[in-house]
Amino acid sequence: MADLEALLADLTAECEDLDRLIADLDPAEWRRETPAPGWTIAHQIGHLTWTDRVAVLAATDADAFNEQVQAALPKMLTFVDEAAEEESRTPAPELLAAWRSDRGALVEALRKVPAGTKLPWFGPPMSAASMVTARLMETWAHGQDVADALGVTREPTARLKNVAHLGVRTRNFAYVTHGRTAPSAEFRIELTAPDGELWTWGPADAPQRITGPALDFCLAVTQRRHLGDLALRVEGAEALEWLGLAQAFAGPPGTGRTAGQFD
Repeated sequence: MADLEALLADLTAECEDLDRLIADLDPAEWRRETPAPGWTIAHQIGHLTWTDRVAVLAATDADAFNEQVQAALPKMLTFVDEAAEEESRTPAPELLAAWRSDRGALVEALRKVPAGTKLPWFGPPMSAASMVTARLMETWAHGQDVADALGVTREPTARLKNVAHLGVRTRNFAYVTHGRTAPSAEFRIELTAPDGELWTWGPADAPQRITGPALDFCLAVTQRRHLGDLALRVEGAEALEWLGLAQAFAGPPGTGRTAGQFD
């Protein structure tokens, strides 16, 4: 439970950081285009609002959530965009209020999930802790799109460890998404945290290795920067292949960003 509470605190802090970026925006600025094609700032916050709301349903009413999944199956490749588009039409003050309400409801709902319970989702069922990590990753990633749209450079925090961990854990998922077979051997990941600490995953002697700033790794696995624009050192053909496929988020393969897009 202590781990879950720490994760919930991180999620709350990540939401609050993004909230500060948009709280005082003029409603017209919510229509500003972000790096995600076709998505404005309103789409980004609308997506977070809708996903938080659906996650509350997964945590509190599995049957109702599964009904939503079944309804989404015929349009699995478009329903996320459609939901973001619908939410984006909400007037900015109301959308901001809805996001604040829904993310707060999600924290409370996940706090009450009995230990050991697996929650249904659009991919494999997950624990409450995994759900929190996924929501934190999405908040950070979509927050990056908002920051890029506003021309703001965010200060990286220790919360990136949650994003990096999910990026590592979803390695095999990325291969499946692309119809490929994942390598059998583990990779070594060594990332320098914002405070200089070293975060590591995988065997120390693994020949397939990725090293560099934690921020850059998180930008890679959330597809918010092109690999060529990041200060990551990659050793091994399999590690390089993975970074070309990596995505910590669920759904079909993402399109990522183009090289030099943010120069």
